[in-house]
Amino acid sequence: MTSKTVDPALRAEALISKAWPFVEATKLLKRVERQIKQGGKAPKEIIFETGYGPSGLPHIGTFGEVSRTSMVRHAFETMSDIPTRLLCFSDDMDGLRKVPTNIENKAVLQDNLGKALTNIPDPFGTHDSFGAHNNARLQAFLDDFGFDYEFVSSTDCYKSGRFDAGIMRVLEKYDEVMKIMLATLRDERSQTYSPFLPIHPETEIVMQVPMEEVNAAAGTIVWRDPDTGKLYETPVTGGACKLQWKPDWAMRWHALGVDYEMAGKDLIDSVKTGNKICRVLGSQPPEGFNYELFLDDQGRKISKSIGNGLTIDEWLRYASPESLQLFMYQKPMTAKRLYFDIIPKNVDEYFSHLSGFERQDLKQQINNPVWHIHGGEIPQGGMPVSFALLLNLVSASNAHDSEVLWGFIERYAPGTSPETHPDLDKMVGYAINYFVDFVKPTKSFRLPDDQETKALQDLSERLAGLTSDSDGEAVQSVVYAVGKEHDFDPLRSWFGALYEVLLGQKQGPRFGSFAALYGLEETRELIAKGLAGELVTD
Repeated sequence: MTSKTVDPALRAEALISKAWPFVEATKLLKRVERQIKQGGKAPKEIIFETGYGPSGLPHIGTFGEVSRTSMVRHAFETMSDIPTRLLCFSDDMDGLRKVPTNIENKAVLQDNLGKALTNIPDPFGTHDSFGAHNNARLQAFLDDFGFDYEFVSSTDCYKSGRFDAGIMRVLEKYDEVMKIMLATLRDERSQTYSPFLPIHPETEIVMQVPMEEVNAAAGTIVWRDPDTGKLYETPVTGGACKLQWKPDWAMRWHALGVDYEMAGKDLIDSVKTGNKICRVLGSQPPEGFNYELFLDDQGRKISKSIGNGLTIDEWLRYASPESLQLFMYQKPMTAKRLYFDIIPKNVDEYFSHLSGFERQDLKQQINNPVWHIHGGEIPQGGMPVSFALLLNLVSASNAHDSEVLWGFIERYAPGTSPETHPDLDKMVGYAINYFVDFVKPTKSFRLPDDQETKALQDLSERLAGLTSDSDGEAVQSVVYAVGKEHDFDPLRSWFGALYEVLLGQKQGPRFGSFAALYGLEETRELIAKGLAGELVTD
């Protein structure tokens, strides 16, 4: 549980901020106000929740949900003194319906299909169950990113009795819950549907069967094994039974007192159904919003089963966690492409926001994404070299060794080193990985035409007239002048020629900054190779 002392000026700005985490947190303030107006007391704490289905490993959607929820939580703590908690809930009592494709020892899972994830042996051999293994991976995953949370296991909640009162409440309200659920189901499914999933006492299978009898007074359900025809009477408490996921979600809100939970846009109808059930159980549904889904490079929804889009590990091979959090912060209610080509832009935008933070006033700072990414604890900003420039430095120098690249950087920005700029050192490694995997395979050089040849020769001569320590602005002025004097119209066609002839790509960085980083003499040598056709040969 957290509660922080907040500067009054900061709180005043937070209460009127239009940044989306503050807008979301305002919903919780209004929730508290409604509760007090209705005769209740102010809550002792505000509960945030995120959900995780541990039939697979944590993925980028898991990261996005926890990251965004944490941003709303911090915004609320800035606006209110009410303590907060973040519950990361694992639905590990769910029955395994299919074998994940990314598991090597599939036989263990295949032999235990239908059982609760925490009743299936761990195919990795490291934990008591498959569910426990994936739960451990989830917690390690969240810990690596420094999230402040409390892990909650569905199995523990059911078996310890923590959910007993909630599931009994569903039993008492069985007819009303069924009415809500049946309205959402097709005729065929509605014939056999029940919100209760008894655990078979002999096979341990999580059974999806119709109810023969519902006994609220006794706290039991009666059901028939479809294979043997045998009748069983099962108590709904003590972990002998769980709920279907939509009633389970609503019961969880009710039992845990959840005040806020967001969900993907594909779950809008499920949220509405859960809200109705939660009210039937006697609780106010949580606040929240439905974020948009991620799309792959073809504009298709990202799917774990298809494997399109990006994974967490893939992003972190090419960029920092903070750049990924920036991606999650920006426009959460807009569908966005989540593919490799967006990484450089997010890296450079993150450092741009970070470097500008100290120059901003308080109002601007709390609307700056880095304030939300870092929970108000902003690290030192500034990056002397952009990610885009590093990518082109790797390309032009053909150097895949960080020490070689640091030689260019230290000459360009004296006083920098891997020791003084560890974030830049990491970015050098990211740039090498990204270039090798994505840029190098697509590079395509061409020869210059007559106009471009004359302009490149002129540019080389003018660069020779500059001092070796000329900055990017000075070099850029020369590049502009050459383009204009050689009648490139539009002028961007001149820069396009520079990129295509010298760098083998359609787009590139600000060329003056690149030349200053790479070195003027080195840039002249690159121009000579381009004019001689050596880059095309390479």
